Amino acid sequence: MSPEKDILFVQENIYREFNVRLPNGDAQYLELATRINELINQDFSGLVTILYRLDVGEEKVKQALRDQPGTDAGLLIARLVIERLLEKASARQQFQPKSGIPDDEKW
Repeated sequence: MSPEKDILFVQENIYREFNVRLPNGDAQYLELATRINELINQDFSGLVTILYRLDVGEEKVKQALRDQPGTDAGLLIARLVIERLLEKASARQQFQPKSGIPDDEKW
């Protein structure tokens, strides 16, 4: 996967899970952090479910919150979500089957 495809993968997953369209750059963290803070205040169990689906480790979240007590929780969790999605994109690329079969001959 190219960096552009990685970013697209992250943006699509964020939109599907959080209903937030992300711009590129640092603003993406702020948009997502705002939505996460809303979920913390209004639907915490929903946030936990999303984090579970995205495979963001509970211990990582707790550790990030402990390590940076004065930092906005939404921003910390947003960073963890985006990092995890980038890891997933990288893993997909790494383990993507390399077949020599032309696309028109695939089933």
